[in-house]
Amino acid sequence: MASQEPDPTITPELIDQAAVLAGITIAPAQKEQLVAKLKDQLKGIKAIRDLGLTNEVPPAFRFDPLLPGYDRPPTETEPQRTVLQASQPPNLSLSGLPNNLESLAYRSVVELGELIRTRKVSSLDLTDMYLNRLQRFNDQLKFAITLTTDRALAQAREADNDLAKGTYRSPLHGIPWGAKDLLAVKGYPTTWGAGGFEHQEFMQDATVVQRLDSAGAVLVAKLSLGALAMNDIWFGGRTRNPWNVVEGSSGSSAGSASATASGCIGFAIGSETLGSISSPSTRCGTTGYRPTFGFVPRTGAMALAWTMDKLGPIARTVEDCALVMQAIYGPDGKDASVNAFGFRWDVDFDWKNLRVGYAPALFEPPKSEDTPPDNLSDADRAAWEAAKPDRAAARERKLYDRQYDLAALQKLRDLGVKLQPVELPDMPLDAIALLLNAEAAAAFDDLTRSKRDNLLTEQGPDDWPNVFRAARFYPAIEYLQANRARTLLMRKMAQIFTTIDVLVVPSPADSQLIITNLTGHPAVILPNGIRGQDAPKPPAVDRDDDDRIGGPGTPVSLTFVGNLYRDAALLAFAHHYQIATGFLNQQPPGFGA
Repeated sequence: MASQEPDPTITPELIDQAAVLAGITIAPAQKEQLVAKLKDQLKGIKAIRDLGLTNEVPPAFRFDPLLPGYDRPPTETEPQRTVLQASQPPNLSLSGLPNNLESLAYRSVVELGELIRTRKVSSLDLTDMYLNRLQRFNDQLKFAITLTTDRALAQAREADNDLAKGTYRSPLHGIPWGAKDLLAVKGYPTTWGAGGFEHQEFMQDATVVQRLDSAGAVLVAKLSLGALAMNDIWFGGRTRNPWNVVEGSSGSSAGSASATASGCIGFAIGSETLGSISSPSTRCGTTGYRPTFGFVPRTGAMALAWTMDKLGPIARTVEDCALVMQAIYGPDGKDASVNAFGFRWDVDFDWKNLRVGYAPALFEPPKSEDTPPDNLSDADRAAWEAAKPDRAAARERKLYDRQYDLAALQKLRDLGVKLQPVELPDMPLDAIALLLNAEAAAAFDDLTRSKRDNLLTEQGPDDWPNVFRAARFYPAIEYLQANRARTLLMRKMAQIFTTIDVLVVPSPADSQLIITNLTGHPAVILPNGIRGQDAPKPPAVDRDDDDRIGGPGTPVSLTFVGNLYRDAALLAFAHHYQIATGFLNQQPPGFGA
């Protein structure tokens, strides 16, 4: 059925008003010529709308982070998932098992996998333990939208039966995990965290879910995300940070980080378009890994921005992330963005041969903002003055956290790393990142036009309903121009990575986060210490605009960025740093085993 669209009378006055939004001027004689052409364009727009395009239909183009002329990694058409190498875990204390299974709640995938493989612990018992923890803590943390109990118990029994027959699928065999609820799972709702989608179901599992099933992993829960992958507020409330439950967990992979950090799953799958793995991993003290764009197929996942969406693991250790990646990477014949490049996890990789850079500007103390910007209106100046205390408090928190960033650089030097200073590109990043808004508005075009966007929980000026509406006034020409600017940004970053293999940056650092999500570079976000009791207090209200607000006794993190499709080397470097510092398997107070 054709949609009912308004039939505006196009006048020279209307053209004048539209021209202001487009940032151009049109001469009087030209306006008359435009009227007929614009009427034809409106007919074309209506014809496309009448096709009823749904979220899973991508545009007829693909983004490739690899530029012509730069070194490309070896290709492989058939990913060999049997070549899995995990480190030998330490001897585990099994005293009290199985009566004290919760003592394993914070164990790594490597450790849990070895216990299952040697049949010291059953997958069924481990699954039951995690399901109980999910139920016990969900009211407080609001990290789970749906528990997949029946599916999980059946998978766990199958994993145990396979082992009894001598079949061991992978180091993920029998490990309970959680999926961000933008991944389709047949037989269960896939809500996207959004009001109006609470009962949405799909008839096929997402590719990543299928691959983890094949690896023997056990799906126990579909985890919360901020509505349509923004922030940490969903239709059931706000997902909380286990280290400080007054605060949100940040987003949008809110439940994936919160459930992992509170020891309620072995690992999770999250997604990132512009910080959605990085931010909650920073806030909750988990290890997050955002793969190179085009390494993991997104088939069966909600589309937000086709040229920026990425799926990746959130876990307790870097090695856990690598083992998950080994199971999920590579083409599926459906997501055209995925390249057939190899991923080989090698825990013994010689990371000392890697060239490591750092961005000195990001490690400098934050500047004071005592002088207002020029040309502010009276109202804007009043708002700027009113926000002075908040800015001062944010600066104090950044100054405190800087000691951890500088200690990380010194630790790397102590490990024998020769840090090379690099300068990140100076470009209008926020303007280029408007690409995300345009693509997201297209992905949810029907939501805006049907006015079902009023069902979303958050309705502020920076929330999706208003962002989608604003993006409709973003000219197609400017979208293409921003993509051309993106090419320049990609070239600048590609040049930097001819001189280094790994880049060290604080987390979060807004500039690098925008840059590397636009260029598709991989990143590992890992815990880097716990704030002392002398840390500045967090703000009274969590506005989700700063991931470093935890306060005393909460984790800080560090980010390593790698070269395109050199993810295995990046993970090996991050793994050895993590082992050297010992910041892993941390337990937030109140959620211990």
